[in-house]
Amino acid sequence: MKKEDLVIYGCVIAGAGIGLVFDAAIPGVLAGLGLGYILKAGKASKEGKEG
Repeated sequence: MKKEDLVIYGCVIAGAGIGLVFDAAIPGVLAGLGLGYILKAGKASKEGKEG
């Protein structure tokens, strides 16, 4: 498991938890997955500019 993938896993788990509150776990997981990839891409581009 890569360290940068923890952001994606965390967002998926949080999205699933929020989705369960609204009785829609799968859409919550998918939203968390999308948000995780956006955050990962943003972090990668920010690190690329600094280096």
